[in-house]
Amino acid sequence: MLRGPCRLFRVSVAPVAALAVALVSSLSRCSLLEPENRVVSPLSPYFGTKTRYEDANPGLLPDPEAPRRDPQLLEETCTPVQLVALIRHGTRYPTTKQIRKLRQLHGLLQARGPGDDRIRAAGGGDLGAVLANWPLWYADWMDGQLVEKGRQDMRQLALRLASLFPVLFSRENCGRLQLVTSSKHRCMDSGAAFLQGLWQHYHPGLPPPDVADMECGPPRINDKLMRFFDHCEKFLTQVERNATALYHVEAFKTGPEMQNILKKVAGILQVPVNNLNADLIQVAFFTCSFDLAIKGVKSPWCDVFDIDDAKVLEYLNDLKQYWKRGYGYTINSQSSCTLFQDIFQHLDKAVEQKQRIVLS
Repeated sequence: MLRGPCRLFRVSVAPVAALAVALVSSLSRCSLLEPENRVVSPLSPYFGTKTRYEDANPGLLPDPEAPRRDPQLLEETCTPVQLVALIRHGTRYPTTKQIRKLRQLHGLLQARGPGDDRIRAAGGGDLGAVLANWPLWYADWMDGQLVEKGRQDMRQLALRLASLFPVLFSRENCGRLQLVTSSKHRCMDSGAAFLQGLWQHYHPGLPPPDVADMECGPPRINDKLMRFFDHCEKFLTQVERNATALYHVEAFKTGPEMQNILKKVAGILQVPVNNLNADLIQVAFFTCSFDLAIKGVKSPWCDVFDIDDAKVLEYLNDLKQYWKRGYGYTINSQSSCTLFQDIFQHLDKAVEQKQRIVLS
């Protein structure tokens, strides 16, 4: 299971129907630009969880607030009695660690001397000079915080779900809604934005009050449930604090595929290849995605890489997730059992309630 779920919410109605519905929603990136003005990059399919929401799901472009129902789940064929959703946070800033690496790379570009400008002297383009002059607007205080587009991600998701399941999300059922979040600021802010979206659904045109004063109540923080990996000592010992757990990742960073990209990027930027490493290259790659997602801008960082580079960098990220969050170690999935048990206990309860109604 991948690390990163932020919020869990449950909503139910009186058990008068035959179906309990579980929904898993992974939220990545969403732009506020109108579809006809969208800035796109051919690298977008390779950004993983840093891909804009509408790039992963183009069906949202015409109307990001309009629900889209699976034809096999037509309204007249089933009536949901409970919805459980595991939701990732909305669009965020880079972390401080990522910003400092980008600042290090930007410093290398600005430190290039006149003797390094061989491409420009030959009459060619100098992407390194362009990037050296490209504004570095990220600051340490941002540190993975939710951006306004991330808040809109969550408001729009709430509107879609409320329209898709009108009975579950009726005002009468608002008191049944339980929203649980981790203590990460981007997750708490995403939960608050989700509730603002529900307020917009219930009270069109009215500004939302403070989350604590809303009908549905504020999100409840539960890190043991939502950040289970931080509370599993076996995972912390065997993986998180184990210097050799990511051996395969480190080996790939120094392998031929990544070394070819390092040499290529060093040539494009006209910096010594010894000053670069896989981590700096990966941050440069993701900077393209952050600029697209947060500002709707295709920065020159996007021009440093081609599709073949993107596939290698996507594999590097997937490899890390495999060994640290996925199937690489058995404890990775076992650590999430507490969360899955919580989810299925609520679904089982809904089924039991339905069965008692049928038998009565």
